[in-house]
Amino acid sequence: MIEGLRAGLPILIGYLLGSIPFGYVIVKLIRGIDIREYGSHNIGATNVLRVVGWFPALLTLLGDIGKGVLPPILATLPFFAGEHVNPWLVVLAPLAAICGHAYSAYFYIKERQFARGKAVAAGLGAIIGFVVSRQVAWPALAIVAAVWAAALVLPKLSQRRWGWVSLSSILAACSLPFAFALVGASAPYISFGVAAAVFVTWKHKENIGRLLDGVEPRLGERVPLAGVDKDEIACAFMIHPITPEDWWQTRRFSWAVGLYRRGLLPLGVLKRLLLHVRPLKSDTIRGIRVPDGREVLVYLIAVPWLPEMIKDNPKLAALRAAQAARVARDLGARCIGLGAYWSVVGNKGQDVQAASPFIPVTNGGAYTAGTVKQAVPMVLAHLRERGKEPETSTAAVVGANGVVGFGICRQLSGRVARLVMVGTDVERLERSAAMLRRRSPNLEVVTTTDLAACSEADMIFTATSTVEPVLFPAHVRPGTVIYDLGRPQDVDDSVLRVPGVTVIPGGVVRPPGVVQQRLDVHFGLGLIPACMAETILIALEESYGRVSLGGDTKTENIDYFVERAEKYGFQVVDQVSEG
Repeated sequence: MIEGLRAGLPILIGYLLGSIPFGYVIVKLIRGIDIREYGSHNIGATNVLRVVGWFPALLTLLGDIGKGVLPPILATLPFFAGEHVNPWLVVLAPLAAICGHAYSAYFYIKERQFARGKAVAAGLGAIIGFVVSRQVAWPALAIVAAVWAAALVLPKLSQRRWGWVSLSSILAACSLPFAFALVGASAPYISFGVAAAVFVTWKHKENIGRLLDGVEPRLGERVPLAGVDKDEIACAFMIHPITPEDWWQTRRFSWAVGLYRRGLLPLGVLKRLLLHVRPLKSDTIRGIRVPDGREVLVYLIAVPWLPEMIKDNPKLAALRAAQAARVARDLGARCIGLGAYWSVVGNKGQDVQAASPFIPVTNGGAYTAGTVKQAVPMVLAHLRERGKEPETSTAAVVGANGVVGFGICRQLSGRVARLVMVGTDVERLERSAAMLRRRSPNLEVVTTTDLAACSEADMIFTATSTVEPVLFPAHVRPGTVIYDLGRPQDVDDSVLRVPGVTVIPGGVVRPPGVVQQRLDVHFGLGLIPACMAETILIALEESYGRVSLGGDTKTENIDYFVERAEKYGFQVVDQVSEG
């Protein structure tokens, strides 16, 4: 009994040793800061190097390697092993250390959560421990090291760019069981190699997705660090596909396009499968450079849900948005914006922010409203160009129940003769209409839930959060000017068949610099949505107290973002589609 407990001690020691967060402790002792609050928020040697310097990073690396070295050596000592070394105990001890590194008891006891680690350094230490304790021949270590180095160096020789650390780690881990087999190691060590390869590959699953999509940083590529870098700013923006065809833009899903189009993978099945997909980094927008010389990177974080999936799963959608906020934090983003249909999730971002106190969250409503404030005169100018004076015209606002929709109504009051407010709540519409009548006694205000009333209008503004288009040719008369703020769009493409109709996509902004991106997010080449622009402005100004959350948008914040956008060279775009 006692001998059995003694033999199991190296496993317990291995887990406890693996649980020691060397990066966290070393940085705390040397600099007095929590390394998880800086850079990529990781406690590994790479983040320590970027944030604190080479010496603490070296100590962290040696400590993490040591986690794997010591347990197998202990398991072979006579005190623990007795007269005969049990190879299964020898491999279980460092496996426990690897699990301790990835699922640290230290952080769980302290904070009731695990520190996320990939355990590559601890795994390397385990191989060294096997070699030092003479359980595995040294060429196995040389083979694994050669695979890791080759994956980093060969791209440098052929492409003049270093390889990916993540890919090198995955390949080295996958080579481990073969290396052990080549040197004649016994079954327990080969099994350890298989387990380590599966574990490391699983821990790198998001890196694999980024590798497939071409957005994984290479060795030596500079990644902005929140709280550290001043000349390069990073923020994040959450996106979703508009139609199933958008799924195939990312390589990690493109394998399924043939099955889907042949009917072998039905849409319903695909939707159910994608409900289980967590947020993932899909692209990086580069090239946005403001007049003071700073460059902004925008990480596009996607959950591949269609709009109706977000609408039909509100609780899970709020959870996915909070998970996206964590991904953004780990990438070093200063804040995250909720784009398109994500902007209404979790009480329009309030619940998401409550679940993500570690990073500012915005739904982008303030600057979106600001672009509307700038766009109303633009739409009126289009009407004048057609020989129609706004003061004698009728305007319709679809979605007038909403904050943005009512904001448009306020902008139009006193500028048009007649205003048609279209919404879903008649009582609320009437309360809003009463306010407008008091403000502009000469304004004729009509409230309705019937979209057919839009056919009386010379100009139509749409600002709904519906999944499908709401405005069709039957609702529009020839020559109408339409400003569509909906995302997804409120105006059906068929409306362009109505003679003389002009459709202007609302909330579209041209940022300073030359925008570079791979994904098509449906705003046009070099253009971004206003809600993304607000996210960028918050990151540039560090104005985290001005995030847009919930249904209320302060006039002060609207004016603030309009002024800052002009300062940095953001321009509201007048893109016109005509029927």
